[in-house]
Amino acid sequence: MRAFEIQGGFGLERITLAERPKPAPGPGEVLLRIRAASLNARDLGVVGGFYVGAETLPLIPVSDGVGIVEELGEGVTRVKPGDRVCPIFVQDWLAGTPTEAMLGSTLGGPRDGVLAEYGVFPQGSLVHVPEHLTDEEAASLPIAALTAWQAVVTEGRVRAGDTVVVQGTGGVALSALQFAKLHGARVIVTSSSDVKLERAAALGADLGINYVKSPQWDQEVLRLTDGRGADHIVDLGGAATLNASLAAVRPGGRVSIVGVLSGVTAAGLDLIPAIRKKVTLQGINVGSHGMFEDMNRALALSGVRPVIDRVFPFTEAVQALRYMQEGVHFGKICIRL
Repeated sequence: MRAFEIQGGFGLERITLAERPKPAPGPGEVLLRIRAASLNARDLGVVGGFYVGAETLPLIPVSDGVGIVEELGEGVTRVKPGDRVCPIFVQDWLAGTPTEAMLGSTLGGPRDGVLAEYGVFPQGSLVHVPEHLTDEEAASLPIAALTAWQAVVTEGRVRAGDTVVVQGTGGVALSALQFAKLHGARVIVTSSSDVKLERAAALGADLGINYVKSPQWDQEVLRLTDGRGADHIVDLGGAATLNASLAAVRPGGRVSIVGVLSGVTAAGLDLIPAIRKKVTLQGINVGSHGMFEDMNRALALSGVRPVIDRVFPFTEAVQALRYMQEGVHFGKICIRL
């Protein structure tokens, strides 16, 4: 089978299209024919050597995909040939609070990812996907959509009438916008692009803030909420945005720490607002198999679809990663096999 591998070091220039033997499922395992994959910021981190070490190489990158069940190993009962399923990102996290061992079972590093024609996965790690979604839309669910679901619904418990601030217009952000609107919230989206803010408004965003024109976007959030602050902020920026998120959230509100797009070390982090306002800081680490099934039921009933920016053919997977590196996308970047 064809598979992209990170070979001999890190960097986009180290990704090579290689031939591997077609894998065979063992007891309790399932062979998937991969139909589509989607990219996340984490994939660039893996390719750059941030999340994994040289001992994992050669490694098939990319965490998120969807496939068709082609072959069953002995004892498999959860799926049947022809089923369309997604492997979950944290393969061993089925429910409850994850252990350290579970958190080490992630696809696309340290375990081989989905940027290949076939993959073998434990039957318990597979989730049936809603029928109304295309392959590319389904491939967008395991990290981006599930991260947003945990932030907004499982942990966030967003209710009708809440004000939710969502940073950016990538896959997680737009899924957070969709899930917040599904629960009756008012959503404020921040972006550096007025065009992207207009597109977010078409998806249901109630208000938009261009943080280039309004660098103190936290003050704008306070103005738009009559000084009260937002009930919930989905923070994707990390180090550069956390202070502003703490300033913009209401007393007793919640900041979901979802991304680290601007880095992981926040020099000058001011924790006084968090303490004074009794803010809940919640780390979000994608989600479990159970959360995935809950989210899929909501998607199937509501008809909500992930937003796809662009689809690349399999042979142009490296170009897709370079496109993601440019940071101009709106929604998900996908790869069709």
